Amino acid sequence: MDMLQNDPNERDATLLFPAQVARQRIDATIDALLCDVPERMATHSVGPSFDQANFRAELAAFTFDRPHELGAALHWVVEQMEHGNVQVTHPRYFGLFNPAPSFPAQCADRIAAAFNPQLASATTSPAAVAIERHVTDALARRAGLPDGAGGHFTTGGSEANFTALICALTAAHQDFASKGVRCFAGAPRIYVSFDAHLAWIKIAQMAGIGREAVRLVATDGTGRLDAAQLGCVLSDDIAAGDVPVMIAATAGTTGAGMIDPLIACANVANATHIWFHVDAAWGGALIASCTHAKQLRGMERADSVTIDAHKWFATTMGCGVFLARRSTDLAATFHVQTSFMPPGLAQEDPYATTVQWSRRFLGLRLFLSLATAGWEGHGAQVDHAIGLAALLARDLQALGWRVVNASPAAVLCVLPPDGAPAANIIVQRVVAAGRAWVSTTRFEGVQVVRVCISNGRTTTQDVAELVTALEAARGQKQAVLF
Repeated sequence: MDMLQNDPNERDATLLFPAQVARQRIDATIDALLCDVPERMATHSVGPSFDQANFRAELAAFTFDRPHELGAALHWVVEQMEHGNVQVTHPRYFGLFNPAPSFPAQCADRIAAAFNPQLASATTSPAAVAIERHVTDALARRAGLPDGAGGHFTTGGSEANFTALICALTAAHQDFASKGVRCFAGAPRIYVSFDAHLAWIKIAQMAGIGREAVRLVATDGTGRLDAAQLGCVLSDDIAAGDVPVMIAATAGTTGAGMIDPLIACANVANATHIWFHVDAAWGGALIASCTHAKQLRGMERADSVTIDAHKWFATTMGCGVFLARRSTDLAATFHVQTSFMPPGLAQEDPYATTVQWSRRFLGLRLFLSLATAGWEGHGAQVDHAIGLAALLARDLQALGWRVVNASPAAVLCVLPPDGAPAANIIVQRVVAAGRAWVSTTRFEGVQVVRVCISNGRTTTQDVAELVTALEAARGQKQAVLF
């Protein structure tokens, strides 16, 4: 017994797999460190506020040549997270599509980590696979897709959109799965808005069709894809011998939160017999709102849909969803057989119906969130954000600011009054002051201040604070509160 206690291997095992009493002590430490993070973050600067030189020196001390006490390491990491990031959980973070995660989603992460199911196979993880399928089926029904639709969780929107392209290419030619792009008589083409997420460029490269395969279609002056221009570009490509394979409309552009004309895009896709995809990574959560779901009319005609649960559905990162109009398309696209996987039905095994193989239990995050709040609760969060965006627009317009977009998805692109500093200067000043966080983007060729309301904890007071911060930046005042 003494030999075991002195055995280095036994000691190391204890460090990595401590006994229950030690785990309970560490769990208590974690609970104490994290239980009031939302309240603490609300009093901090929204941007990073730490000494980077000191941080790098402390980080370098972790040489991994000797063990560190876990409790001390936890304290150090939480301290760095608290001061060394843009705080996307802050109620005055009005930046990119990174809402504060819901508490049920955070609970899901702890459960998934404890049991660590492998979601490659329904045979080895029947409960987890069934829970995820239950959620994707519910999402598909809510999105208006017909019976027979299917889907799965992904690491995010890029993987989901990549899945859409591979499905579209497979559907476009019966030999694509075996021969790849060599089967096409001409160059494959996909069509997206000029304001679509440029992940499509990387996706085309990864799929082997090349970056030039992506046709960036002009917008109509309002930030939405111009459907007439789409038809012209597509017709020209066909005449040139190219092979259109997919139209990808965006429901919630990254820059301005605009929704492409989904019905018109569906009509063009149907007329040319090509795949119609809707990238609703941001705006897909509108399906939860009884008031605003109508903004997504036309999505029910899609062959596939992307929704990011880690965006407006407020799960932890990264958690995307891919939905297919016909679940059989997934099996046809990703089918594979191997002797080392347990036997099962191909349509039930994620390793044979998705891009991934080994994967975390991502869907539990949205399952617990929907189980806790239901569609009504998530719809209320969407309605709340849209209402605050309308309030912000009204208050800024009263001060002479111009709202240049008409997003139905809680994103404002604004220009300061005449004579004020440029939008990028105002954004730099707001971020430097630390009282709020906004970004800049280009909308229809003009640089603007971009504001997105995504945090369920954001209040009318936070909106008023943002107005104050923007006005202070416009007036070249550096009112630093933190």
